[in-house]
Amino acid sequence: MGDWWKKAVVYQIYPRSFKDSNGDGFGDLSGIIEKLDYLKNLGVDIIWLSPVYQSPQKDNGYDISDYRKIDPRFGTNEDMYRLLDQAHRRNIKIVMDLVVNHTSDQHYWFQESRKSKDNPYRDYYFWRDPKPDGSEPNNWGSHFSGSAWTFDEETGQYYLHYFTKQQPDLNWENEKVRQAVYDVMRFWMDKGVDGWRMDVIGGISKYTDFPDYPETNGQKYVLGKYHANGPRLHEYVQEMNREVLSKYDCVTVGEANGSDIEATKKYTDPRRHELNMVFNFDHMAADQKRGTPAGKWAVKPFDLVELKKTLSDWQLELAENGWNTLYFENHDQGRVISRYGNDTAYRVQCAKAFATVLHGLKGTPYVYQGEEIGMVNCDYELNDYRDVEIHNAYRELVIEEKIMTEKVFLDAVAKVGRDNARTPMQWNNGSHAGFTEGTPWLKVNSNYKEINVSQALNDPDSIYYYYQKLIELRHTHDVLTNGDFSLLLPDHPHIFAYTRHSEQEDLLVVANLSESQEVATVSTEGWSPLIYNYPDPPSALSEIQLRPYEAAIFHRAAGESEQLPANT
Repeated sequence: MGDWWKKAVVYQIYPRSFKDSNGDGFGDLSGIIEKLDYLKNLGVDIIWLSPVYQSPQKDNGYDISDYRKIDPRFGTNEDMYRLLDQAHRRNIKIVMDLVVNHTSDQHYWFQESRKSKDNPYRDYYFWRDPKPDGSEPNNWGSHFSGSAWTFDEETGQYYLHYFTKQQPDLNWENEKVRQAVYDVMRFWMDKGVDGWRMDVIGGISKYTDFPDYPETNGQKYVLGKYHANGPRLHEYVQEMNREVLSKYDCVTVGEANGSDIEATKKYTDPRRHELNMVFNFDHMAADQKRGTPAGKWAVKPFDLVELKKTLSDWQLELAENGWNTLYFENHDQGRVISRYGNDTAYRVQCAKAFATVLHGLKGTPYVYQGEEIGMVNCDYELNDYRDVEIHNAYRELVIEEKIMTEKVFLDAVAKVGRDNARTPMQWNNGSHAGFTEGTPWLKVNSNYKEINVSQALNDPDSIYYYYQKLIELRHTHDVLTNGDFSLLLPDHPHIFAYTRHSEQEDLLVVANLSESQEVATVSTEGWSPLIYNYPDPPSALSEIQLRPYEAAIFHRAAGESEQLPANT
């Protein structure tokens, strides 16, 4: 079993929004199979599927009622096996979502658990008595607003849920729960699944004394350190590796909510036998104010210096024993060029520039559906959004607590709301962007006639073909996998520049992430342009002249010069 995933590029599919094959307005597995050649042509090695299991869809499939069945909206188990077969025939691996911090309240385990205090499944979840005044067991908040506890009349106790009340948290202290999860993993891996993206894996170990948060910042319910990284977390992950993961040639990536660099080292140090890599979130907060009652909805202007420092810290700290995930977009993030860049006048250059700086880093790159054609955030009214997180936050922050005005909140949603990434994939300029012949579950972005796959495939200078080349570079230049990282110009407010160095070759990556002309005081003498996002490479001698959102990667064989650019 090798580290094949280190040279791989992952493409994330949000199945309900990718391609609908039967006209019900809801993407499905057959639609994905239709588009496998498109992904093969792009060059990706792995497809990560967001959840397709049976689910009431209270949180878009992250509330699972049967782990062994495909939800009829997406197809059948046979469709899933067909997808595995067809992907493997194209040398594409399939990673499924493992959502085991919680289940749906419609899952058999929870249906049994809530029947009585002595039910055999009672301890599959966390049940606690009210406080003497009848209130919740503690002041923990839900990620989707309000309390993390819901009172159940049947037995007079509260149950814990980090997300919606229809998503009760599993009790990993119970060995029967852990073994049931491992059985589910074996079921799918024996069918050919090649690995797992582990949803909120950092939350599976709880602080089971359930302490109140002492610092509330004026909030009734608090989200904080007790929601993740509980005392038995790494014990559980190591057990999972020992009992399941080590038996398969698979890839694993954890959504490590609440994890800093030190916690990530524990997950990803190969000597600890846990996971291959984890998603961190620090770099996705470069346009957010920290520590306010508004949470993620408190946005600020994008800070490139902050982004560079965060990415650099993770590159350096995980360089020896660990591995990075490289991403700007996924199903929980707004489109990067709409958040951090320019999605209008410089949309194409900007999309290529952010791709350049990301794909030049050390780690495994992730491409989110539509990112490769430069899809942008949606232009919605409040009622157009479907995300439960948005509507809960609106009720709490605008209506009930009046922390934000409606306009400020909606401006924030237009930047960081999750539905920005969940709009249907834009395949062509026909009805509903070629996503469906029916009525799509979520409105198609109104710009689909200008931004779509057909247009991209017919334009040799498109974002799609730029991604194709970046992926090809990842496969052919070992320095991208193994080379050392060094940040240049750390305090420059508009330029992101760094080097990658190995014994065989060096790379210089430079990008102007602004709308103005900029000069990078970096010499390119002896370097050759490898990829660039304008028709001609940037002009460079003793310094590099960069046009708005201009980016390039320069290459040099080892030994051509002893001197790497200075960190100035």
